[in-house]
Amino acid sequence: MVSYIDAAEAPLKNTGQVRLYGPEDFEGMMRAGQLTATCLDELAGIVRPGTTTQEIDDFVYQYGLDHDALPATLNYRGYTKSCCTSINHVVCHGIPNNKALREGDIVNIDVTFILDGWHGDSSRMYPVGQLKRASERLIDVTYESLMRGIEAAKPGNTTGDIGAAIQTYVEAQRCSVVRDFCGHGLGLLFHDTPNILHYGRPGEGVELKPGMIFTIEPMVNLGRPHVKVLGDGWTAVTRDRSLSAQFEHSIGITPDGCQIFTTSPNGLHKPGRSGDENPI
Repeated sequence: MVSYIDAAEAPLKNTGQVRLYGPEDFEGMMRAGQLTATCLDELAGIVRPGTTTQEIDDFVYQYGLDHDALPATLNYRGYTKSCCTSINHVVCHGIPNNKALREGDIVNIDVTFILDGWHGDSSRMYPVGQLKRASERLIDVTYESLMRGIEAAKPGNTTGDIGAAIQTYVEAQRCSVVRDFCGHGLGLLFHDTPNILHYGRPGEGVELKPGMIFTIEPMVNLGRPHVKVLGDGWTAVTRDRSLSAQFEHSIGITPDGCQIFTTSPNGLHKPGRSGDENPI
């Protein structure tokens, strides 16, 4: 029997203050992050033409149960699934259903497991069969933008430095950064302070200090950055129906840089794409 606590009634709240965690907390985050990353690795063998996003969700739910973890999205503020599956022009928060993936689709799978109270939050893009060059390029640009944001995540820098690193690169590639959604503080709480914008100016925002834990999760569109949320209250899509992609890591700020909690154990940081010989 699995029990869940409604987010509105959880004892730990977002107080607006940035929490600073210690080495033992980082170890807990690494365990949760690696569980999520291993699940995402396993999904690389499941995503193919004909697979439904509900089958993906069922796998994520069972994977969590098999490893004594809970999917954080299940029953979170009324959300009824164990992960998010965002296909093609869906920017984020796509709801799994019985529609089958098709050849040429791209799908973001976003998984968060709660293990011993710690949240491991990560997402990756998965190709469905053979992709068109535009889809391949979007995936590559989005992943590179994430890594440039992570490179800027170190003590003395600010959240604005992260956003600027992402925005400068993405726009130089003639793509756009979604403004409506952002990264967030993480740890014992699913969504905490600070917000991590994926655009901005160097030196602005919150100063980064050792012990901070948060996600970086840029959403990049081939077209314009504008999005809209559908009537289900969750699914966000591009207004111009252009393709969208997203990658996400959970990280912690260390004295000399940052630690990525959600690295792929098998080098599948870009499933099905070139460059997996350098796993992150």
